[in-house]
Amino acid sequence: MTEIVREFVGLPSPVATRAGAGGHPCQGLYHRPAGVQPGTAFIATHYNVDFAEHYLASYLAERGFGFLGWNTRFRGNEASFLLDHAIAEIGVGVRWLREQAGVERVVLLGNSGGGSLMAAYQSQAVEPNVLPVSGLRPLPAVEELPPGDLFVALAAHSGRPEVLTNWLDPSVISEADPASVDPALDPYNPGNGPPFTPEFQVRYRAAQRDRNDAITDWVLAELDRLAHTRARDRLFTVPRTWADLRMIDPSIEPSDRRARWCYAGDPMRANYGVFGIGTVSTLRTWLSMWSLRTSQCTAAPHLARITVPSLVIHATADTGVYESDARALYNALAAPDRALEFVKADHYLQEPASGRAEAADLIADWTSRRGG
Repeated sequence: MTEIVREFVGLPSPVATRAGAGGHPCQGLYHRPAGVQPGTAFIATHYNVDFAEHYLASYLAERGFGFLGWNTRFRGNEASFLLDHAIAEIGVGVRWLREQAGVERVVLLGNSGGGSLMAAYQSQAVEPNVLPVSGLRPLPAVEELPPGDLFVALAAHSGRPEVLTNWLDPSVISEADPASVDPALDPYNPGNGPPFTPEFQVRYRAAQRDRNDAITDWVLAELDRLAHTRARDRLFTVPRTWADLRMIDPSIEPSDRRARWCYAGDPMRANYGVFGIGTVSTLRTWLSMWSLRTSQCTAAPHLARITVPSLVIHATADTGVYESDARALYNALAAPDRALEFVKADHYLQEPASGRAEAADLIADWTSRRGG
């Protein structure tokens, strides 16, 4: 068994000051094999999930690579997320790998929701395009970011506004009442399915987009209203975000996934619970992360600027990312050297027990064949 060295890395942010209690805004763990200074290292960051101890870190370190599980100041703080600030702080981690860890090649690992985030980072590094949310100043730190040398998307969503919209329950009548239901659009009304007819699916998907747009309309109007007050922003909630028809009806995009299941368990129970994606936002975070109309967290436009060798891996038993998502990511990439691979495992590669080792072997082999 290879001995793994784990080094805590805490660094300043170009955006935020160090906390009064002492914590650095940018933090992570660098994993590497003992006695070795790897020439190639991975960096993985998520919008809000703590990736310091990412499940692939030790696996890839055992295979001779470095792995920086990296967090921006938005870890556990999704409600305040701003894309331009996050990618500036990812840049801090990439620079540390090159300048302090002695890494020659950096692999951007976009896992789960981090797929579109790391795509946005590389996109901004090669062709600056990310703009600040309305009302905020441009951020000089995002104008000169060190790009990655390879890109890997693992069990990755197609973007924050897309995944939220696909999961939104469009039968919500009032955003202020999480129990309000339009029976004609209720995915948990047995009269609608499952199985869900093609006509219902079309109507349902359109209503999901309408709900996202309606929230954006309200957000823009609220920002305009607050501009004439002492407040600059506010928090609000979005109920019922576990209602993708594919979670409920296994006949839609059949796969190896567990039927009638989502990351939070039973979809209906989760849908009426209080935990989910996008449940709490500021007005500007909604515009930055979740709005179909204004968010720059959609993967496709960023993938179109990625030309470095790229690998997309789809977990066929994933209950929240589907094969169509993986193929969309693959097709959006501009990289001449690109590959799409599959592992038969769940989203976190926990089942079967061999899932993580299989994915690590696949990634390590692909990376090594490109000079790493």
